[in-house]
Amino acid sequence: FGALTTALAATIGTGNIAGVATAIISGGPGALFWIWVYGLVATAIKFSEAVLGVKYRKTRGDTVEAGPMHYLRDGYGSPGLAKAFALIAGIGALTTTPFTQPNSIAIVFDSVFGVPTWLAGLIIAVLVWAVIIRGIKSIGRAAEKLSPLKVGLYLVGGLTVIVMFAHRLPHVISLVFSEALTTQSVMGFGWFVAMRYGIARGVYANEAGYGTAALAYGTAKSDRPSQQGLQAVMEVFIVSFVTGTISALTILVSGVAETSIAAAQAGQAYVTSTAAVATAFNAAVPVVGGWVVAFCAFLFGYTTLIGWSFYGEQCLEYIFGRKITMPYRWVYCLL
Repeated sequence: FGALTTALAATIGTGNIAGVATAIISGGPGALFWIWVYGLVATAIKFSEAVLGVKYRKTRGDTVEAGPMHYLRDGYGSPGLAKAFALIAGIGALTTTPFTQPNSIAIVFDSVFGVPTWLAGLIIAVLVWAVIIRGIKSIGRAAEKLSPLKVGLYLVGGLTVIVMFAHRLPHVISLVFSEALTTQSVMGFGWFVAMRYGIARGVYANEAGYGTAALAYGTAKSDRPSQQGLQAVMEVFIVSFVTGTISALTILVSGVAETSIAAAQAGQAYVTSTAAVATAFNAAVPVVGGWVVAFCAFLFGYTTLIGWSFYGEQCLEYIFGRKITMPYRWVYCLL
């Protein structure tokens, strides 16, 4: 369960709010259809990553080393490819997540509460440091508590918005399918644009193919690789078909997406990213809705930050050894 929630902590980030909202506003309602399509493909990829992560992991005393670098080296027989993955993924963990996740949190905190972005960054850095400085067991404990909370809270808030605008749901569902498959839709998007944004944001949201699933599930106290593979399938389902769908449907049924798309096409200012979902929640439940999105965005981003810190740490340790661990954690929090 700790491995599953750690994977969920890292995967369900602000990409499930900001990324999905951006996909809908940039690619039209049809983007949601292609998020689902990639979600089906992603279940097979994640299953494979988790199975290989458990099968080829290495146990040294109380520590477990797992990840694509181990199955690339021991399963595929390519030490060079293993080192290349570890280096690229380690640098990627340092140069993407510490920037994108706090940025999305800061944007919504600024728009909802008026909190200066620099202050949000400082608070997030301290809170991340408090967890990751003590390693994977501390990360696992935090993930076990926060992952179910963030998914449950977002699900309740999103369903409230959808129920409030339930009369528009049949029209929205028909738009999702029609705009995904037509060459020129009523909103001005072709199927290729919808597919491009839907698959791109789908990959960003569920991370299937990144190899990160092997890093998380490889630490599980289980000797059954297929069991961890099935948990990885459930992870993709929660990401692509629950949280991602909730984000998309809330901005579609509330009319926020339609307004933003029209404004964008007219060259006017429009809301997107996390702010679009906050606006949708506010349309159903004034003031409180925005607070819920702000809190969920914080939980989504925060848990992703602590999960990805472990991913980057494992990759860089594979190349440089344990001496890199503490400097990496401090640099990660600083970034």
